[in-house]
Amino acid sequence: MDIVELTVTALAERVRGRQLSAVEVAQAYLARIAELEPTLHAFITVDAEGALAAARALDLRLARGEDVGPLAGVPIALKDIFVTQGLRTTCGSRILADWVPPYEGTPSARLRAAGAVVLGKANMDEFAMGSSNENSAFGVCRNPWDVDRVPGGSSGGSAAAVAGRLCLGALGTDTGGSIRQPAALCGVVGIKPTYGRVSRYGVIAFASSLDQVGPIARTTEDAAALLEVIAGHDPLDATSLPQPVGRYREACRRGVRGLRIGVPAEYFAAGLDPEIETAVRAAIDQLAAQGAEVVDISLPHTKYAIATYYLLCTAEASSNLARYDGVRFGLRAARPRDLRDLYSRTRHDGFGPEVRRRIILGTFALSAGYYDAYYAKGQRVRTLIRQDFSRAFERCDVIVVSTLPIMVFKLGERLDDSLQMYLADIYTISCNLAGLPGLSLPCGFSRQGLPIGLQVLGPPLGEEQVFAVAGSYEQAHDWHRRVPEVRR
Repeated sequence: MDIVELTVTALAERVRGRQLSAVEVAQAYLARIAELEPTLHAFITVDAEGALAAARALDLRLARGEDVGPLAGVPIALKDIFVTQGLRTTCGSRILADWVPPYEGTPSARLRAAGAVVLGKANMDEFAMGSSNENSAFGVCRNPWDVDRVPGGSSGGSAAAVAGRLCLGALGTDTGGSIRQPAALCGVVGIKPTYGRVSRYGVIAFASSLDQVGPIARTTEDAAALLEVIAGHDPLDATSLPQPVGRYREACRRGVRGLRIGVPAEYFAAGLDPEIETAVRAAIDQLAAQGAEVVDISLPHTKYAIATYYLLCTAEASSNLARYDGVRFGLRAARPRDLRDLYSRTRHDGFGPEVRRRIILGTFALSAGYYDAYYAKGQRVRTLIRQDFSRAFERCDVIVVSTLPIMVFKLGERLDDSLQMYLADIYTISCNLAGLPGLSLPCGFSRQGLPIGLQVLGPPLGEEQVFAVAGSYEQAHDWHRRVPEVRR
C-alpha cells in the first residue's frame, strides 16, 4: 500500500482504525516533500517538527479511544495567507517575511480540530495578487506536470503540492479564480464556495468582498470532505452565512439525471484554445449522456467582467493594504528621516511590483473626482453581472464551461505583460463578482500532456448541485488518477 496514493476518506479510516499511524502518514509525506520540494518549491515554510508533534498527539488520543475527527491524520498544506498561531505567515511578501501570528484563523483551526495534520505553508503570489505564482517574494513555484511551466495562481503552491503528492489536500483562497485556475493547470480539483460559506477570520485580506476560502484536493469527494469540515457559520466573521452545511460527499454520488446544464455562448468565443474547447464540449456531451439536459444560456455582461474586477479588487486592495505601514507589525524601514519616509520606504521595500501596481490603480479609482467614474460604476456593472447569473439560473441548475481559455504557460512567458496575465482569468472572475460557488476538475490532457480544467458554476449555496455534476463526470474518467512524473 502506497500511503501517498490513499484518498482522504480511505486514509482517515485507516488511521482511525489504527491500521496506519498518523506518524507514519506524516513521515511518508515529509519524505516526499524532502525529495521533490527542491524542484517544485511548493512551500514557503515546511513545519516538519510541528506536523510530527501533532501526529504523535493524534496517535496518543486514538490509543485512549478518543474520537479524533473525520480527517484523522490527513496531511494538509495551507496557503501562506492563513494566519497560524506560532507558525510564520508571510502572505508571500517581504513585508511579512518574519511575522509569527499570535492567534489561529478559523479555517485552519477547524481542520486541526477535525484531526488534520498541517505540514506547512504553501507558496503563493504576494498577497494573492497573480495568476502564475511568479509574484512570490520567496521564489517561483513550478508545475509538477512540467517544471518549466507555472502552476497557476495565486494558490499555486497549494495546487502544486496536491498534484505532486506533497500533501493530500490543501486550502487556498479565491478572489478571481485563485483556487480554480491553479487546480485546472495542475490537474486537480478546487472549489470556491459561495461567498460567506466559509469563514474568512484569520485570512489576510486582499479584496474583502471577493475573497473566499476553499479546498484543493485530488478528487471531488476529497474536496467535498474538506469543505464539510471548514464550512459553516462563524460569529467571528460578519460575512459568514448562517445556513447549515450541505451533504457534499453524498452529493458527489447523486448523478446528474434530470439536472439542467447551462452552456453560455460568451464562454466559447474567440480566444478559447481549440484543444480546451474540444475537451470541454466532450465533457458536456458526457454529462448529457448521463441524463443531464443541456440548455443554451447567455451571460451578456461577461465582456465587462475583467474591467469591473480589476477596478473593484484593486480599490479594496488599496484600502486593505494601507495597514502595512511599518508601525505596528511586519517590515520597518531602517533609520527613517520622518514618518513620511518610514511609510514610503517600508512599503516600497516590502511590496513587490505587482502589489504596488494594484495599490496605485486602486488608490486612483477611489480618489476624489474619479470615485464615481470608476469604483461606483464598477459596482453597478457588478450588479448587472450578478443579475445575468440570476436570470440564467432560472433556466438551468448549473453552468458548465472551461476554467481557462489558455493552456498552462511557461515561466516568464507572461510576466512582463500584465494585460495578458489578467485576461487568463476571464472565465473565473465573474463567479467571484456574483458570489457564486465554482469548481474546477480535470477533463483531459493536451497533446503535450498538460491538464485541462472543466468549471462547474452553481447558484448561491448550490454547492451540492456543483458536486453532483463534478462527481458524475469524474466517475466516468480516470483523469484524476493520473500522477505527474516530476522531472528533477
